[in-house]
Amino acid sequence: MKVKVNQDACIGCGACASIAEDVFELNEEGLSTAKKEEVQKEEEQEKVKDAADSCPTGAIEVEE
Repeated sequence: MKVKVNQDACIGCGACASIAEDVFELNEEGLSTAKKEEVQKEEEQEKVKDAADSCPTGAIEVEE
């Protein structure tokens, strides 16, 4: 699964980093970034899907 955060849509609420801390982090500008572009582990993939569903602006892009 490929993961990307649309920086123009992100508001830096931090929900994704709370849900999937191994995949997302907030950068120095306070916006979310993906620590890795590809997620292999099933457990992490589920967390990424939860984070994408929880994103208030829909900034997380997931490609399976």
